[in-house]
Amino acid sequence: MNSNPDVKLKQNESEKEIAEKPLIDIHGKRKDGRESGDLRKIKIEVGVLHRAEGSCYLEWGGNKVMAAVYGPREAVPRHTQNPLRAIVNARYNMAAFSVDERKRPGPDRRSQEISKVISEALGHVILLERFPRASIDVSIEILDAEAGTRCAGLTAAAVALVDAGIPMKDIPVACAAGKIKDPKQNEIIVLDLGKEEDNFGDADLPVAISPRTGEILLLQMDGHLTQEEFEKALDLAIKGCHTVSELQKKAIIEKYGSMPEAK
Repeated sequence: MNSNPDVKLKQNESEKEIAEKPLIDIHGKRKDGRESGDLRKIKIEVGVLHRAEGSCYLEWGGNKVMAAVYGPREAVPRHTQNPLRAIVNARYNMAAFSVDERKRPGPDRRSQEISKVISEALGHVILLERFPRASIDVSIEILDAEAGTRCAGLTAAAVALVDAGIPMKDIPVACAAGKIKDPKQNEIIVLDLGKEEDNFGDADLPVAISPRTGEILLLQMDGHLTQEEFEKALDLAIKGCHTVSELQKKAIIEKYGSMPEAK
């Protein structure tokens, strides 16, 4: 972290200028050129790590995420074992170099909270009863962060689970919607918040679903939304989830679709 007071002052002034500028113009164009219902650019690669059972590299806007899956394997220590089903241990971690100011290495309260909700979301779709006394370990490393890292991390983890051959009822996927203001201070619901929208917007609603059934696996909210705004943001986020789900399937088919069938 930079301790120079002049640098900090300039940084604070720059952030103030950004906060005062509208995040969307009167024509519905956001700062990065997207419309209110547009996603950032997404790139998904399957099976990029050779020492993990399954892996995925994902770029979502400025986010860069690596997810790896290990297991099912015997859960240790033994007192953590469940005799009826496997346990899911997702570990979400932001690299020290993933943000503008160097992050202190190691888990913090935010990382622990996100690890917990991702573990629970994945546990709802994995057929855990097939692996009693086992653990399925999912490592999610945020290499570069630019808003929406929990959605990007869960989406990458789901693809890595498919790559590992873990049986699931569906491939979970996540996306977020939020609320920002235009130059006339009208409140606009938008899909997939960018960095400035996340920092200076009025609300953020990350959602994870099971696309086949529509079941909501994760739902959190930061900020204030009216009931009408909440319903609109939820519908928009779910619509985004289905779009990202198609990209997940496309990446998996590109990896395995051309493989010869086993005889």
